[in-house]
Amino acid sequence: MTDRHLHLDSLAVLCLVGCSAVWGLNQAAVKVALSDFPPLAQAGLRSLGAALLLAAWARWRRLPVAPTRETLWPSLLTGLLFAAEFGVYFSGLQYTSASRMVVFVYLSPFVVALGMPLIAPGERLGRWQMAGLLLAFAGVAGAFSESGHGGPHQLLGDAMGVLGAVLWGSTTLAIRATALSRASAEQTLMSQLAVSAVALLAASAWMGEAWSAQIRPLSWAALGFQTVIVTFASYLLWFWLMRHYPATKISAFTLLTPVFGLLAGVLLLGEPATPRIVLALAAVAVGIALVSRPAPAASSSAPS
Repeated sequence: MTDRHLHLDSLAVLCLVGCSAVWGLNQAAVKVALSDFPPLAQAGLRSLGAALLLAAWARWRRLPVAPTRETLWPSLLTGLLFAAEFGVYFSGLQYTSASRMVVFVYLSPFVVALGMPLIAPGERLGRWQMAGLLLAFAGVAGAFSESGHGGPHQLLGDAMGVLGAVLWGSTTLAIRATALSRASAEQTLMSQLAVSAVALLAASAWMGEAWSAQIRPLSWAALGFQTVIVTFASYLLWFWLMRHYPATKISAFTLLTPVFGLLAGVLLLGEPATPRIVLALAAVAVGIALVSRPAPAASSSAPS
């Protein structure tokens, strides 16, 4: 299938809802695996496994994934940002709940919205985009005001979620500002996976992270889900959707991810869904919708 659709068909909608559900479940899977896998090692193993799967898939499809001379240094930069993002994010889940983390991590689109004018001056924020930013920040401020009730460790975990969002947004901006913006999706994904695998596993060994003496099957299943379903399959599916359907229409479905993340934390992990965190999630979701609203007579860009 090589043609490009102007509208979303039933297959696209099914795939998008599936991607959002998988990404929402990811926080719960990380939280489960943290009982046996330390955070940096878990993130590194996930990247390593997905990189091996991507290499095998690219070899089967005869697709180039190695960096070129032009993309070598950008690949190292984005790979290190990717490693820092997931290192901070996985570590933060030791201190805060998965349902709270999903609110803070999805501040990433606002980091991209604020930084994009520095890369592409034509993509300045309009009134609706500014309103979305203010609404999201108000929601996050409300969520942070509740952090004190969970003790200093929860506040630390929430702050690490915000830092993870900043690093995620910075990775997107780095891709847009460098030669990687002209590379294939497979090359870009491989550079992030390969570099982050080496960096995260090396950091884990250097910090002397302690492993569980006996890893439970449930933890192995959670790590396998992250590696095969989330990092490999869903990312490739997302890139396929980006090639064949309008980016502005499929980006709206990313709003479902925090909702699925909150539900997964509550239903699977038994985490509390306080009124304040639900309101914060709603504020972030509406804020993303406003920031993603295309400006009049402006070309659309891919979602962050």
